[in-house]
Amino acid sequence: MGRSATKLLAESEDLYLPDLIVAETVYVLQSVYQVPRHEVAALTRAIIGSRNVVTDDPAVLIRAADVYEHHRLSFADAYLVALAEADSGSSIASFDKGISKVGTVRRIEPGLSGEPSPG
Repeated sequence: MGRSATKLLAESEDLYLPDLIVAETVYVLQSVYQVPRHEVAALTRAIIGSRNVVTDDPAVLIRAADVYEHHRLSFADAYLVALAEADSGSSIASFDKGISKVGTVRRIEPGLSGEPSPG
């Protein structure tokens, strides 16, 4: 499978890679193939930085890979952090307390009453 992906990247002129596919790739590398987090992050940055790969917002994906590598968050949560950082003043409504540990965004913990409570 890895050789097929490498061949596709090498032979394609422009390859559109939606953010959701990047997230799924990270999940499969970590969960199925048990690739260490730092290697997954490095591979993700390398793919996004490939000359022929087109993504929606490469800067957000690169930042998400950095957050994912250095914090115990899923790639989806790391992506939310990167999006919130890119939109100054944004907060993230999440039950995941790990988001608060990143320290660059404000996490709001949703309350059981439907009202957000400060996290």
